[in-house]
Amino acid sequence: MIRRPDLVQELEDRYAAEHPLDLDSAMRLYEAMWEHARALGALPPSDPWQGVEDDIRLARILAACSP
Repeated sequence: MIRRPDLVQELEDRYAAEHPLDLDSAMRLYEAMWEHARALGALPPSDPWQGVEDDIRLARILAACSP
């Protein structure tokens, strides 16, 4: 359990600001995470439309709350 999440967030923010990713590095990271999720069986979803009704409902609620 992280006792001081604010300090961890500050460290992450500072690191990201001091070490920006170029496009190639970002794409390699994305592809590695995608492959890891596939290896775990999380991607691709068996039914890509699963949960879309909930997403649409949430989008409508949020749109109604927007000024």
